[in-house]
Amino acid sequence: MAQKQKRDGKLSGKVHQNGGFQNSLGFVLACVGSAVGMGNIWLFPYRLGQYGGAAFLIPYLLFIALFGLTGLSAEFAIGRRAGTGTLGSYEYCWRARKQGKTGYLLGWIPLMGSLGIAIGYSVILGWVLRTLGASLTGELFTADAGSFFGEMSSAFGNIPCHVLVVAAACGLLMVGATKGIEKINKVLMPAFFALFVVLAVRVFFLDGAAQGYRFLFIPKWEYLLKADTWVMAMGQAFFSLSITGSGMIVYGSYLGRDEDIVGASVNTAVFDTIAAMLAGLAIMPAVFAFGIEPASGPPLMFITLPQVFAQMPLGQVFAVFFFISVAFAGITSLINMFEAVCESWQTRFGMSHQVMAAVCGAAALAVGIFIEDGDKVGAWMDFITILVVPFGALLGAFSIYYVLGWKDIREELSQGRKKPVGEWLGILGKYVYVPLAVFVFILGIIYGGIG
Repeated sequence: MAQKQKRDGKLSGKVHQNGGFQNSLGFVLACVGSAVGMGNIWLFPYRLGQYGGAAFLIPYLLFIALFGLTGLSAEFAIGRRAGTGTLGSYEYCWRARKQGKTGYLLGWIPLMGSLGIAIGYSVILGWVLRTLGASLTGELFTADAGSFFGEMSSAFGNIPCHVLVVAAACGLLMVGATKGIEKINKVLMPAFFALFVVLAVRVFFLDGAAQGYRFLFIPKWEYLLKADTWVMAMGQAFFSLSITGSGMIVYGSYLGRDEDIVGASVNTAVFDTIAAMLAGLAIMPAVFAFGIEPASGPPLMFITLPQVFAQMPLGQVFAVFFFISVAFAGITSLINMFEAVCESWQTRFGMSHQVMAAVCGAAALAVGIFIEDGDKVGAWMDFITILVVPFGALLGAFSIYYVLGWKDIREELSQGRKKPVGEWLGILGKYVYVPLAVFVFILGIIYGGIG
């Protein structure tokens, strides 16, 4: 039965059976927690330097603003309007064309994308937890970093930490969907930002750090004339905001009617960008200070950075800070992936949220344990992030803007605002965002991944 929330600064209106976010801050932090993840930490700093330094920021910020306003806000809006997550929202969209069953079936694609990412992500987070433990004990600095990572990322090489990560994420969801999500993000997200600020300040005082700042920020304007720069900026922005056609929809379904969705989308995009910049300021100057070749992906985090920390004064302390920060960013993202699946299954099959959280965790482990090998999880994540997730996001964009239509979405986006959103946003969504979502999908296949 629908409940009402008080208007004492909290959101009001009908709320989901799982409850609702208690205030705007809790919602934004949850969304930032979902958006801030490995891509901000191990990919953005490298892309920034690789594709023109400060020049790369021009297309990147342009795409962040565009996707935040049109893509992120649309996913929040359809979740709140339908009052449920992925499966129910797609069914709602297509019911406008009297094809609700088609929408329901299509909704399984982005939903499986969320579960697929969660499976691979939990393996990688297991590596983070293992490396954090090795930082605390000092093992990380007595062993060769490459050998340590090779052993950890071998077949069945990290089962205890892997299981612990999945159990922690599902356990937090069992506390209560919105209650658990909101509380954990109110603690972990501020802690993430605080720890990365500390790291960035420490790195600033390292001899040789200036070369890293030059790598990141000296603009190479000629890169703006290269198509690859714009393609990579578009992909990085798209995936950084966690636009998957699934995860942000479920968070939207937990919103009260007083929430300004457009404003929340802008705030999410801003804090996600700040997180990416902090990662760059904390990582790349340190890498250059010790004369180590910059890299991206797992080699940067699990091989390059341990070498940096080993040479840094108080390196063990800062290694602990770093891997705690990464663990915080990762677990908040993983919670969103699991919650997208939990809510849809709970609503569809009539089971309790706790049971569905346990089922999600069991499914993730049943597959994930067999892909702990680095090459296997890499191939798994490539398949999911190049094919399934972008296609799911494209389905979401098309279903919202073309099947349901701008009239309904505009009405939802205008809720909680002093003035209704302008027609220009619908034009951007329908004729710019949706075609770009098509390009993200196609170019991802051509390039072998762009985000």
